[in-house]
Amino acid sequence: MAANSDVIIIGAGIIGAATAFELAKKNYRPLVFDTLPAAGYGSTSNSCAVIRTHYSTWDGIAIAYEGYFHWKNWGAYIGVEDDRGSARFVNSGGLILGHISDRVLGYFNKLGIEFEVWDMDTLARMAPYYDHHDFSPPRKPEDEHFFDDPTSKFTQAVYVPSTGYVNDPQLTVHNLQCAAEANGARFFFDRKVVAVHRGKTRVTGITLENGDRIDAPVIVNAAGPHSFIVNRMAGVESNMHIKTRALRHEVHFVPAPAGVNFEKEGYVTSDATLATYHRPEAGNMVLVGSMDPECDEKIWVDDPDRFNRNVTTEQWRAQVYRLARRIPELPIPSAPKGIVDLYDVSDDWIPIYDRSDLDGFYLAVGTSGNQFKNGPVVGQMMAALIDACENGHKHDEDPVTFKTTYTDQRLNMGFYSRLRQINRDSSFSVIG
Repeated sequence: MAANSDVIIIGAGIIGAATAFELAKKNYRPLVFDTLPAAGYGSTSNSCAVIRTHYSTWDGIAIAYEGYFHWKNWGAYIGVEDDRGSARFVNSGGLILGHISDRVLGYFNKLGIEFEVWDMDTLARMAPYYDHHDFSPPRKPEDEHFFDDPTSKFTQAVYVPSTGYVNDPQLTVHNLQCAAEANGARFFFDRKVVAVHRGKTRVTGITLENGDRIDAPVIVNAAGPHSFIVNRMAGVESNMHIKTRALRHEVHFVPAPAGVNFEKEGYVTSDATLATYHRPEAGNMVLVGSMDPECDEKIWVDDPDRFNRNVTTEQWRAQVYRLARRIPELPIPSAPKGIVDLYDVSDDWIPIYDRSDLDGFYLAVGTSGNQFKNGPVVGQMMAALIDACENGHKHDEDPVTFKTTYTDQRLNMGFYSRLRQINRDSSFSVIG
């Protein structure tokens, strides 16, 4: 192993791998370290991999729309052949049920994002399996009013063509690893970082659990749910206005209704009145996740290496029964089936893409749950930020502006600052 490098990246999920790829294209030679045995093996592997553009902020929508085109042109973006094959973007289209603000639709218009407002007749024709009632507010099945007959219906749905999902999130990251390695990056697995070293004002390197020390003037924290631990190692957390922590999350799988080819004809659907989202899954299954309503307990995890990885009956019932209110013919299996992992959540659910108070130590954190879709663009943004700061740019005083490739937008990276105040426009939730 090299004893030094110009860049170390901690974490080989989609954010770390994409950042390595983009830095390698700028003639850096990143070394990527991950405690797990393969790229994308952690929380990325359990991502719902939803690609959608509806966020509650202009910046969130703008980066997601740019990301959509990277997924549509995945092979061209990667630029190399992977012996394992290529991840595939399924452009299913998306539905937003319930209220969507005029502000968000205005952002769609400003960015040129196509959408259609469907009346209930159109929704019934295009997705006949949906009940049209408004079930808000979201409740738990244990609530005495959960099964009450709703008294109102929503009057429209919004269809967004630039929506879908990626069929294999872990393969996606392996594709990125191959592309990064082709440009000079190197990946090391089963390597746990146990210390981040600093000089008087600048980061100087890391130590691994096996005792190896690797020096570098630039380190990127892309450690996902472990990000807060790495920030504490580097001594930078206390000066961050926005911090991150790990949140346990479940998603579940149920069969599609009889006679419905949901795998080929279903949509990625967000349902605010039930606080769920769902999408097609292989085998004509439906994947259902939660938008974190207040009635559901949030399980924060202090040790990301130790948490309950088993599906719980309580959360299974909450998410699947809510979905069954929207899809009355949904079969409900007797045995729960799902996956459990951690989100890396910031205080306002908006990620941090930033430098830190320690020169050379950069943050690509707070990303889990809703940033898989932005991985390629985040890699480009982080590479632009690092390159600018390492060449003397004062990002805290004059935030780096990143110009997108496909959508010709200029994104102000100050939006993702560690020093921001909590963004009250955030939805404080996730959709895949």
